[in-house]
Amino acid sequence: MKLTQILTKKLTSFWLVSLAAVAFVFLLCALMSFIQLTYRFQQSKVTELESMIVVHYKQHSERQLDTWLPAVLKAYHAEHFQLSLGDKVLFTYQADHPRTPYSNLNLYQHVIDADSGLSMTLAVPPPFSAYQLGWYETLILLIGLGAIGVFVRYGLRWISHELEGIEQLALRSKLILDGDINAAKSQATNGRPRLINRAISRLLDELDDAKQERGRLDQFIRSNTFLDPITNIGNRLYFDNRIDALSHDNKMVAHGVIFLLEFNDDALMDVKADIEADRIFLTQIVATISPLINEHSEVIFARKTLLQFIIVIPQLSLDEADLLADRLLRNCLLVDHHHIVNHDNYLHFGGAFYKAGDQPLLIIEEAEMALRAAQLQRINTWFMYDKGAVDHEIAKGSVRWRSFLENALVQKRFIVMTQAVLDSDNSLLHYEVFSRVKDNKNNEVRATLFIPMANKCGLMPQIERQVIEKVLFGLMQNNTLTYSVNLSMDTLTSRAFIRWIQSTLLEHRPLAARLIFEVSEDIFIKHQQHPQLAKTLTMLSKIGAKLSVDHVGKQVVGTQYIQNQDFDFVKLDRSIIRQVHERPENQLYIRSLIGGLLRSKAQVIAEGVEMFEEWQTLKILGVSAAQGPFLGDAMVWQR
Repeated sequence: MKLTQILTKKLTSFWLVSLAAVAFVFLLCALMSFIQLTYRFQQSKVTELESMIVVHYKQHSERQLDTWLPAVLKAYHAEHFQLSLGDKVLFTYQADHPRTPYSNLNLYQHVIDADSGLSMTLAVPPPFSAYQLGWYETLILLIGLGAIGVFVRYGLRWISHELEGIEQLALRSKLILDGDINAAKSQATNGRPRLINRAISRLLDELDDAKQERGRLDQFIRSNTFLDPITNIGNRLYFDNRIDALSHDNKMVAHGVIFLLEFNDDALMDVKADIEADRIFLTQIVATISPLINEHSEVIFARKTLLQFIIVIPQLSLDEADLLADRLLRNCLLVDHHHIVNHDNYLHFGGAFYKAGDQPLLIIEEAEMALRAAQLQRINTWFMYDKGAVDHEIAKGSVRWRSFLENALVQKRFIVMTQAVLDSDNSLLHYEVFSRVKDNKNNEVRATLFIPMANKCGLMPQIERQVIEKVLFGLMQNNTLTYSVNLSMDTLTSRAFIRWIQSTLLEHRPLAARLIFEVSEDIFIKHQQHPQLAKTLTMLSKIGAKLSVDHVGKQVVGTQYIQNQDFDFVKLDRSIIRQVHERPENQLYIRSLIGGLLRSKAQVIAEGVEMFEEWQTLKILGVSAAQGPFLGDAMVWQR
């Protein structure tokens, strides 16, 4: 029999206790009535015996008492009897084999005839002590008890079944209050009262539709704000935000390359002649370029003007940039358009290689100069503006990088840095952990340089494991602070790392509650269907660690995945934060995001805050916390 768990368990317990109390009172009253009736029956028999003796004495005096009185006394189960006349004993009877102790006998001492002074003393056992149940009475008693048990069990089943609908309503309500809307929807829908159950189901459906509509509205706002309506890639505003995020103090933080792709103004006979054909052509160009550049991380692809596209690829060496430019040109030339007049001279690429410290505006100007140089050649071609200044660290080959990183792992030359995350009251929320590595000359190599190479070499799981070990057994040992650590896609899907982190966190359960694991939005969006990704994140959450998604805003996507994965923190990318007090479009996006997460547990955090005005604007918009140079620089942890 299925027992209920939330509401009806108490009700059925109360019902059983009440039934047991009623049965106990009933049995107690029946027992008391039985004892009282047997005593009264015995007293009436004694009175009847007294009358018989008085009648006999008046008729025959004390003669012939021994002829009939012993048989009567034996029928009464008398243990002792004495008939007296004053001080003279007329008759005495004593049972041959007493069965009841004298102290337990009922003693009757009465003057049965006041006129003659005749008195009697009678000792008999209690009326119910000599009574024994026979097989017939025992059978009836067992049948009665069995019937009671059957009816009680049937009643319990019946009341549980009748209240099961209320139980389901209570369970659905509890799931809704706990925020597990999907589980509440998937519960059985035969709750009672059915009207209330149908109302809850309808409200859940409407809530789900409202969430999806809110997600579509958020994506619509972002799309109309940051996306080009024809090609569905970033517009000029999107490019400005992203290029600001790749720079610090108007200087690029890493090396890379910028490409400008432009169609000649007279490449198409008449742009207005066939608008749909032009739209299809541009869409096909974008579809051709996207797979080639999506192999790299942190890529910016936007439509700068009507016939010009711009591509920024960080962490790309000069040789790799040359090969990519050649592939882009050849693949784009394969896209056909019947309005093109001169097929030999309508598409040109201009590229500019940059390194850390270069100014973004100067790099774009150099890319435009390279584009003009390509156009001057009067053929479909590309041209790379090369200043001849390539960082020697970038020139390292993959083999040398692998050797360098493997030696650093063996010698444990990876160091950790922490940056404070402060809430809106400027109180410490937690620390975010960054990593750097020291080379053979004890110089620090920045993460923006070695992480792309570590990803190429497949060493990120080992590196991030060493960083987490430093956090768990170094940073966390002498304090009660919370730390957030970034995890890459390779780490999240590495079986060896998953086994290690699971066993380590289970062994140090208190430390797990002070850890936050961060996953980039780009990783989650690209690999959302990967079964191991969601499985690993769920495992970390169940152990007690918190989850965070960072770099939110770099991709123009909906935010429904944040609630589906149940993230604890949402970190806005610095591209949305930069100059936010002067960019109403970015403010609109932040308001939309916070509104969409209003009923979730996720806190919105801004990263890369550099100015007082930015932080003040973010607090007004409702951002919970922030980090960045304005609130405190990253510090190296020394062990």
